[in-house]
Amino acid sequence: MIAAHADWSIAPGKRWVTLARRGAQGWRAGAAMPVGDPAALVARLLAEGEAVALGLDLPLGLPLGLPLGLPRAFARDCPEAGFRAFLTGLVERPGFFLVNPGLDTITRQNPFYPARPVKGMTRLSHALALGMGDASGLSRLCDRATAERPAGAPVFWTLGANQSGKAAIAAWRDWLAPALAAGAPLRLWPFDGDLHALLAPGQVALAEVYPAEALRHLGLRLAGSKRAQAPRLALAPPLRAAMARLGVMPDMALATAIATGFGSDPAGEDRFDSLIGLLGLIAVLDGVRPDFVPDDPWVRQWEGWVLGQTALPSSGV
Repeated sequence: MIAAHADWSIAPGKRWVTLARRGAQGWRAGAAMPVGDPAALVARLLAEGEAVALGLDLPLGLPLGLPLGLPRAFARDCPEAGFRAFLTGLVERPGFFLVNPGLDTITRQNPFYPARPVKGMTRLSHALALGMGDASGLSRLCDRATAERPAGAPVFWTLGANQSGKAAIAAWRDWLAPALAAGAPLRLWPFDGDLHALLAPGQVALAEVYPAEALRHLGLRLAGSKRAQAPRLALAPPLRAAMARLGVMPDMALATAIATGFGSDPAGEDRFDSLIGLLGLIAVLDGVRPDFVPDDPWVRQWEGWVLGQTALPSSGV
């Protein structure tokens, strides 16, 4: 089996992927590499003839990921059977990805907002423009705050540090929707089934992973910002111990990256997140963390979930 985790950003130069291969002696992981063309990456992974699990994350230093799903308040009026069919159909709807400059142009056919700071720019006003009762309608269940972490950003919000809309546009429009429409062998967790059921040669199982969540699950804590090399460097000994517990052996290049705090350049945090996300994915693949999804048809058909997350939101739907 091949496990991989890609730290996804709007800028192609900020997208890094870390791979591990499982053999008789456990997992062997390599150093992070640039993602490049995502379709070419998938083709390279599939060329080895193994089952592939690929985690995706948006690297903003916040507990949010590249969203694979829609909030139920939006999905209730969608004619499709679920998120996979909705995403596939977006190839015929390029206007869906236009970011609205103001509230007066927001519709369900182009829900992303705002293009720039404007007067009246609030999530409540955004939700009301989409016909939702309040701002909570913009969020999926897994985006909401839990006892373990603060809330993530709504999928359609595109401004500021706490947003995931721009990366969703880049990934959905430029990769996932065209790939699904062309029949690419991509399986979306949890929409297409439990993670282990999606693992088969010739298939890539995609899952939403939050490195910040995975860091907690691994029992690791940064003494400072992950954007700085020093805290990443200080984490090296407990990180190596966590990898040993999971049976993940780094190759020489990855061992060097860990020992140097993943480098001093701005992409160091992306390479770090790429490894943490990979370890979170492996923990679920090997049963250290459960393949948990709430028993909620909206989550399984439309909203999606975060791999390895077991904490439910501290407030209801």
